[in-house]
Amino acid sequence: MTDAGAGAGEPQTRVVVADDHTLFRDGLRELLETDPGCAVVGEAATSDEALALVAHLHPDVLLLDVEMPGPGTAVVIDRVRRDFPRTRVIVLTMHESAAIVQDLLARGAYAFLVKNIAGEELIAAVHSVGRGRNNVLLSVSRETIGDLESHRETTPALVSQRELDVLRLVAQAYSNGQIASRLGITEGTVKRHLTNAYAKLDAVSRVDAIRKAVAARLLSPEETA
Repeated sequence: MTDAGAGAGEPQTRVVVADDHTLFRDGLRELLETDPGCAVVGEAATSDEALALVAHLHPDVLLLDVEMPGPGTAVVIDRVRRDFPRTRVIVLTMHESAAIVQDLLARGAYAFLVKNIAGEELIAAVHSVGRGRNNVLLSVSRETIGDLESHRETTPALVSQRELDVLRLVAQAYSNGQIASRLGITEGTVKRHLTNAYAKLDAVSRVDAIRKAVAARLLSPEETA
């Protein structure tokens, strides 16, 4: 992967590192800080600490381990996407389960990387995600990619990140107008996202879409009104 460091005059990518292993977390910070375009602004050892730091610091990127004390990774991603949409989540883990990959990407993670990734590739991924590029980045084995294809055949078509944003607000009883205002889009765009989500979930109404999104683990039951 090519060097994606910040160029002259470009702002730093602000990162919160969340991992319950102190040595690994220290190593990540030292690696990221070798790039002048990265700034590690906070470190967390639990999911609750990670959410608190995101709320306080509003980083560009939350670099998140899958297994930490506190709320699960899916809950953390859900809350960040709902409450702090400008912060993007990169999952960094030793686990390559196709079900986990698909679930966390569907919930709104912008990258899923295994911990044996090369340092320069991790830095490039942090910059790519932090600068708002819409590519979803994967660094997993070929076997996992094959499992993803098989898994996808037995699950609903992936709802896009924006469609999922709309569904989360629908689940909280927001009107189309309120959703448009909250997400900074038009009411017509909200309706289009809902139409697309209905088709992907084979849903016939707002209530049906939310029920099927929860059943598909795209939304957590706690997110429904």
